[in-house]
Amino acid sequence: MRVDLLTKEYPPEVYGGAGVHVAELTAVLRRHIEVQVRAFGADRTEEDTTSYRTPAELEGANAALSTLGTDLLMAQDCEGADLVHSHTWYANFAGHVASTLHGMPHVLSAHSLEPLRPWKAEQLGGGYRLSSFAERTAYEHAAGVIAVSGGMREDILRSYPMVDPDRVHVVHNGIDLEQWAPNPETTALTSRGIDPQAPMIVFVGRITRQKGLPYFLRAVRELPEDYQVVLCAGAPDTPEIAREVDELVTELQSSRQGLHLITDMLPRQELTQMLTHATTFVCPSVYEPLGIVNLEAMACGTPVVASATGGIPEVVADGETGYLVPLEQLSDGTGTPVDPDRFVTDLRDALVRMVSDPERAAQMGEASRRRAAEHFSWTSIAERTLEVYRQVLAG
Repeated sequence: MRVDLLTKEYPPEVYGGAGVHVAELTAVLRRHIEVQVRAFGADRTEEDTTSYRTPAELEGANAALSTLGTDLLMAQDCEGADLVHSHTWYANFAGHVASTLHGMPHVLSAHSLEPLRPWKAEQLGGGYRLSSFAERTAYEHAAGVIAVSGGMREDILRSYPMVDPDRVHVVHNGIDLEQWAPNPETTALTSRGIDPQAPMIVFVGRITRQKGLPYFLRAVRELPEDYQVVLCAGAPDTPEIAREVDELVTELQSSRQGLHLITDMLPRQELTQMLTHATTFVCPSVYEPLGIVNLEAMACGTPVVASATGGIPEVVADGETGYLVPLEQLSDGTGTPVDPDRFVTDLRDALVRMVSDPERAAQMGEASRRRAAEHFSWTSIAERTLEVYRQVLAG
């Protein structure tokens, strides 16, 4: 069996959970079948991997339009595959076109949904209508859809009611427990003035509406002053959210010690140090299909305080591997809390509950590592993905 995996992100150009997913899934699938990776970006030296740049005629065009141009180049090269498997809207259209052109089934993995990220209209303008069109078309015609969580499956069927529920399969994201493991080194912390022994809360994520960072920063206003807060946050989606976060960080740094902002993307060896020495990891997202970043923290033996939205409750076991913060949200697709002040207060209370009891936090951290190993190994996830392939090919 030959499967062509189509993706925007692939090492070394990875900036989010979808890129991590594709890289890890590819490595395991190649033990069983032939996999051709087709990815956006600069040339790569990895065998059976082809890179695609924006067509010269579309350089400088709207970002969504140039994406669709790259998709057409990808689709052209998929001839001979038994099945194409695309990831995120960036490559979904390539999968749809390849399937239509060459006559093989198209499977797509749902890592996020455009209807549930309306703030992207700020970022893409009219391109958001194009990305929404590409995603909807791919979902409605795909032979199989893989949702990374049960919550994501519900979102898919609600957002795209034309999709046959029997074609939507749940296969969770996974974690490489050798790459993501407790790291006793401390140089990444001490070189930045972070005390590895002091209470510490760590956030990791892009500065985007879905990650809920402004809510967390408002909660930080009311945390005990001896709590260190480390923000590994960069790549803002828009100037507006960049400005909002900058203002909140500046305000907090003027009123308390121990708030550290790291805007560079840390190499894994440094990030595992941050996660390992954190008292807790925080995930205040208002939209999170699964939240692979929570798995990364858990694999490092760190408990998680996270909003109870999307697929997060399928990862974080409330009271066992962390605390889930209730989040009632508006039904307009933005994920906005119905009562933002209540969400901020509940988030603060959960963080204090965790950090104020370091012994309990350590026990939850040990349970987190066990849960990651037992339920989210890439070997089992690849096996379930292969089952979906076989089911789709069998018709």
